[in-house]
Amino acid sequence: MIKTVLLTGFEPFNGATVNPAWEAVRALEGWSGEDFRVEVRQLPCVFGEANRALAGMVDALHPDVVIAVGQAGGRAEISAERVAINVDDASILDNAGRQPVDQPIHDDGPAAYFTTLPIKAMVAAMRKQGLRAGVSQTAGTFVCNHVFYGLMHHAAASGRTMKAGFIHVPFLPEQAEGRLETPPSMALEEIVAGIRIAVETAVRVERDEAHAGGATH
Repeated sequence: MIKTVLLTGFEPFNGATVNPAWEAVRALEGWSGEDFRVEVRQLPCVFGEANRALAGMVDALHPDVVIAVGQAGGRAEISAERVAINVDDASILDNAGRQPVDQPIHDDGPAAYFTTLPIKAMVAAMRKQGLRAGVSQTAGTFVCNHVFYGLMHHAAASGRTMKAGFIHVPFLPEQAEGRLETPPSMALEEIVAGIRIAVETAVRVERDEAHAGGATH
């Protein structure tokens, strides 16, 4: 059976003109393998709206795997996120001018959800190909974590058994240039390669085996 993989990336935010998450995801539009096909969608960087949009995409496509991708400026590697927490606490405005502080994402939701992606296998496969990658223990409290939590909550509430989770990617080199302290960055080609590996691993690996390593944040 051909599996459906949904990849999402955010629009640019905080005054930027580019978002590496969306640039990488949209580069995979129309990609398919022997046992999967990829659907690509953009999400607004807006609290609430992003989760409603993603839930609609999941309900329409019935994907087997969902990987939401976001930008984490300042990180040096592709980060496979382990846990989403039930709080919005924004240090900057979203694209609708909203800035929730210490607000639950779902009043009736659990404190946290764990990813159902095989994140350690994904990271190991990326590292095997020479890419900088690691398992992260925090997705922050901005729209990325909001979407990660919303995705897992929607899956739980609807009884879906899909594998789902979130990946953060670094700045592109052009985003890092000209800043007072030059942050880490990664070429778009490397980010795309990492997401390809993440997809292929998520499709074919059911769950992580118990082994140490991979943690960075």
